Amino acid sequence: MDMVETLKVAVLGAPGVGKTAIIRQFVNHDFSEAYSPTISQDVYRPSVILNGAMFDVKIMDVPKLSSFPVTSSQEWSDMKCRGLRDTCAYILVYDICSLESFEYVKTLRLQIMENRAGLPNEMPIIVVGNKRDLQKHRFTSRHTVSLLVKKSWKCGYIECSAKYNWHIVLLFKELLLSAAASGCKNNHSSTGLQGALQRNSCCIM
Repeated sequence: MDMVETLKVAVLGAPGVGKTAIIRQFVNHDFSEAYSPTISQDVYRPSVILNGAMFDVKIMDVPKLSSFPVTSSQEWSDMKCRGLRDTCAYILVYDICSLESFEYVKTLRLQIMENRAGLPNEMPIIVVGNKRDLQKHRFTSRHTVSLLVKKSWKCGYIECSAKYNWHIVLLFKELLLSAAASGCKNNHSSTGLQGALQRNSCCIM
């Protein structure tokens, strides 16, 4: 492998849905029962090998937004919003036990589509229902949500459990495949590859 494909991904959702837990489970393979709300935007830089290709992934863990930034000036005036308007892909996380968190994702997805319309490539958006381990408390059936997201929203859909590391790798595998297929990536030389290899390496086989 002599090239690195760089992908920038934003993880968005209401407080307490498990955004950080999903990212940390993927990058560090750990989970904490203690809840610590995300106050400022955090960035993770894992390197992923998928189907023989190296991805240098920039994952942005974003706190709750009052709204998606409409303009570049709004994006850069609020630290929480920085980098969101040129992101390659979005992961929208909700809690399968919370209708309110799903409504937040619904609104956010509409704002993203309105403010990033007209892009040359189809922009991957994956809606994620977290806390599958608590499915007996879910607000509606998986089939109902999946049908809405896939058919009406035209987005990818997956359910996972950050606590038990269930479908976490599958989530990022699907995201990377969708992002690569959309052409939303930047290629760098092998010098960039060496830098990527020095960071966390998460291999997907």
